[in-house]
Amino acid sequence: MPQHETGGTPATPAQEIRDFLWRRSEQIAQRWADEPLFRAVFTVSREEAVEAGKAVVDALARVAESQRVEDPDAAGFSGVREQLARMGAARSRAGLSATQVSAELAALLPPVENLLVADLEQEDPERLREACTALSVLMGTLRLVAMQTALSEIQALTDRQRLQLLEVATPMIKLWDGIVAVPLIGTLDSARSQVVMETLLNAVVDQRARFAILDITGVPTVDSLVAQHLMKTVAAARLMGAECVVSGIRPAIAQTMVHLGLDLGTVKTRASLADALAYCLHELGANIVNAVPDGAVRR
Repeated sequence: MPQHETGGTPATPAQEIRDFLWRRSEQIAQRWADEPLFRAVFTVSREEAVEAGKAVVDALARVAESQRVEDPDAAGFSGVREQLARMGAARSRAGLSATQVSAELAALLPPVENLLVADLEQEDPERLREACTALSVLMGTLRLVAMQTALSEIQALTDRQRLQLLEVATPMIKLWDGIVAVPLIGTLDSARSQVVMETLLNAVVDQRARFAILDITGVPTVDSLVAQHLMKTVAAARLMGAECVVSGIRPAIAQTMVHLGLDLGTVKTRASLADALAYCLHELGANIVNAVPDGAVRR
């Protein structure tokens, strides 16, 4: 049985795996390069897949050296988390489910286990069993780390896309010099309410607006949290020197606000976007007259 360089203490199974991984790094990487996970992700050249495999083997060896083969937070994994995330995300973009990606990760164990058995086939069966168990645990932890990292990456991508959709669904419209509007359609939740506030305040700054219209004609309902966000938006606009006018408050929403005890006494409200625009234009000193149809006589 292998001994430590200092003293005569027998090597643990994890240390045995560490030595094996360092010794067989090239062969393992070569075998992994032919596995679907590496072959499908690293398409530029086989050498690229081999180098990626060596980086993973080195990380596994460092984890084994730390005796933390069952710990996904082991420091040895830090160097390959980004690479594992790219690999997992690439397979997900290719249409594979999480279960299929997990199966491809599991397929990395047999080639390594075969090499380990070949290395230790003349050794004591108990030693071989312990080493195989340690390897299996280590590879299972790698699989867990890869899936956690890939899922985190996918979640981050989903969150970014959701934020982009919220921004697209919350447009800013310049109605007149000094007047901007943010028309809202659909359900408001806390996340979208935050985007509404940011969109409106950015519009006030970019357009140097004196009036900002928040039109909620297309909003079916408002709960207490959303109502509070709207009130904060009005207050924030006021602090930036713009008057915020809320238009399109439907009867059901008005009843909800009254039931919630919200005080709208300091907030300018109008029945429609047109009424809100007319109010803002009047405050700016614009003279508004009704158009006369062709051929009609103005009285």
